[in-house]
Amino acid sequence: MELAYIPSPSHGVLHLGPIPLRAYAFCIIIGVFLAVWLGNKRWIARGGRAGTVADIAVWAVPFGLVGGRLYHVITDYELYFSEGRDWVDAFKIWQGGLGIWGAIALGALGAWIGCRRRGIPLPAWADAVAPGIAFAQACGRWGNWFNQELYGKPTDLPWALHITSSTDGRVPGYYHPTFLYESLWCVGVGFLVIWADRRFKLGHGRAFALYVAAYCVGRGWIEYMRVDDAHHILGLRLNDWTALVVFLLAVLYIVISARTRPGREEIVEPGAAEDASAEDAADDKSEGKTEGTSEGETEAEGGTGEDAGEAGTDGESVDLGKETATESAKSESAKSSETTASASVTKSGKKTEPETESVARDEAGSAKKS
Repeated sequence: MELAYIPSPSHGVLHLGPIPLRAYAFCIIIGVFLAVWLGNKRWIARGGRAGTVADIAVWAVPFGLVGGRLYHVITDYELYFSEGRDWVDAFKIWQGGLGIWGAIALGALGAWIGCRRRGIPLPAWADAVAPGIAFAQACGRWGNWFNQELYGKPTDLPWALHITSSTDGRVPGYYHPTFLYESLWCVGVGFLVIWADRRFKLGHGRAFALYVAAYCVGRGWIEYMRVDDAHHILGLRLNDWTALVVFLLAVLYIVISARTRPGREEIVEPGAAEDASAEDAADDKSEGKTEGTSEGETEAEGGTGEDAGEAGTDGESVDLGKETATESAKSESAKSSETTASASVTKSGKKTEPETESVARDEAGSAKKS
């Protein structure tokens, strides 16, 4: 018995009354929401409109689910169409069984339809959602954990996955948790795409191609560890060959695209300019209201101050008027006194003048007689 291991859930279905809530479907739904949320943020950062990623995802997600299920059913047809099997099980997607290659292929078709309807280029949209898809796959792989499926070879490592029940006839035991390996690998791929996109300004679908190429590398060695039944070609599992071919195509696309269309394209989404103008107008209107309110308050405060100032000024004017009147009265009184004094001096001067002249004539007469 292993001293340390990863336990498997006892069941993957939670019943809410008569409604079954399946963990596999729940993991996929979480992944879809995560991809749309992150893709929307990246799309807006590139100059697109909010909500465009979600609108196109309405086409891409259903197509992707159908494509993933078709790939699984076609490559594992004996699970549904061999003797003793019920072909109706091929439609029971909640029991697990989605092929990522079919999901990407048919999902891309759905995305192309959505992009065409919105008038935007598919490669630009794919670049925006690429890391989100990787993170969505990381979430979706935990659905395999709940279903106790797609595990690897037996192992005694501390992180071995303890399988308690098996639908493929295998003996319960401890196996490589390939679901966990792929989940962690997808997280790393997502961050790799984000870093490379910022560092090299990837455009024209190269960010999406990088995601595909990096995922194929991880899927190749993880697929080699799996022990579930699969078709083999020249000693390799079918998915190994698929990963190899898709990897080469993705790398070839990156090389050719970088030479023919370097840099990142400018996203010109129909209606984006109108949205920006409407947002600017709304901001200006809001700022105008704020400024008007502030000015009104300032005027009101100024008016109150002016009224108080005017009242104070009126009071001061009255006081100054009184003081001025008093000073004027004093000044007039002083002038009157000065005038009276001057008149007196003048009058006395007129009386003394003849007397002086008379004395002078008498003195002169006396001198002549002598």
